[in-house]
Amino acid sequence: MHIDLTGRVALVTGSTRGIGRSIAETLAGCHARVAVVGRDAARASQVAGEISPDARGFACDVADPASVTALVTAVEEAFGSVDVLVNNAGLTRDNIMLRLKDDDWDAVLDTNLRGAFVAIRAATRGMMKRRWGRIINISSVVGLVGNKGQSNYAASKAGLIGLTKAVAKEFASRNILANAVAPGFIETDMTDALTPDARAALVGAIPLERLGSPRDVASVVAFLASDHASYITGQVLVVDGGMVM
Repeated sequence: MHIDLTGRVALVTGSTRGIGRSIAETLAGCHARVAVVGRDAARASQVAGEISPDARGFACDVADPASVTALVTAVEEAFGSVDVLVNNAGLTRDNIMLRLKDDDWDAVLDTNLRGAFVAIRAATRGMMKRRWGRIINISSVVGLVGNKGQSNYAASKAGLIGLTKAVAKEFASRNILANAVAPGFIETDMTDALTPDARAALVGAIPLERLGSPRDVASVVAFLASDHASYITGQVLVVDGGMVM
């Protein structure tokens, strides 16, 4: 199946490394023009230059609503539209419930959930006028099953799923589709730091007997961004090697 996003503009938050960068690279490989977004403007521009001549870097703190709104405006001014919005930016501040500080709760919810809400609110204005849009929120299997020491992260990722379904219902009549992708354990800087025993325990819980790659997630995002997924909205696609069934 050939995915061609020629003429589409994709905005991918948190796309200077890891899963986000792989998503940006994959969408660029499908001929989309890509807005690479990170907190550091120089880093975002560097990554954009490495990905594609049609990519540009933008700085944004997704925990700051004004910064997110300004980002969408800047991308629309630079490219003419935002057709595909991928809310990937996120952070973790893990601790057990009794030790979890209010600031750590707020930081995770503000970045992972409120940032996505503000980006969707800003981007859908143009999508409605064009009667075409794709919103793809990167959730997590933790949002489906929870995890010890991650009540803030789990709440933010579960909230993204609820947000996705509400947005899907609100905008379906304008041909704006909203879906979520819930990765399991993916090869990233974080998993690189695992001990051999911890890694073996993780792999042992996965029926496919391996960790996922960022490209595994990015390929699903590219599909959802394309016309091949034109009859899919309000869904959660789990990319976890069968760990959660």
